[in-house]
Amino acid sequence: MVCPRCIEAVRTLFEQAGYTPTDVTLGQVQLDENTPVDPSAVAPLLREAGFDVIMGRADQLTEQIKSALIEYLEHLRTARMPLTTSAFLTDRFAATYSHLSKVFSRTANLTIEKYLIRMKIERVKEMLSYNEMTLSEIAEKMRYSSGQHLSNQFRQVTGRSVSEFRRDLLPRRLSLDQLG
Repeated sequence: MVCPRCIEAVRTLFEQAGYTPTDVTLGQVQLDENTPVDPSAVAPLLREAGFDVIMGRADQLTEQIKSALIEYLEHLRTARMPLTTSAFLTDRFAATYSHLSKVFSRTANLTIEKYLIRMKIERVKEMLSYNEMTLSEIAEKMRYSSGQHLSNQFRQVTGRSVSEFRRDLLPRRLSLDQLG
């Protein structure tokens, strides 16, 4: 759940299943502690609406790490002296990075670092689609050491160069401009 609409949708689905959530936040629904939960009553409704159901502690921690990494990207972008990923996560979870990394890798089948790189590249794609900054400016904003480093990582993750990505965006931008 990444937006207020998702949170409200989950609240509504739980109410449809006969539960009264006391709190619904990113990736978590709290019910009264005396309320027995029947996952089979809620899980199909959530899946049908496009939500994943996470029941195990490791899965919950992995989702919490993913949410924290979204916040970390913003921290990277705005902090004058940003924390390292490991420092940010250990501060957030009061657990060793080694523990967080092992749990994440086991449940997500991907390292925290690779997941973060994918998230950064998605943000870069978004920034490229606005066509307002040079690659060097984007690299600086996203805390890459250089435009070349970003370019190499972009190709590694997407299988395309930044130029190819921009070229593929051009027809879409033109058709949208022609409509307006």
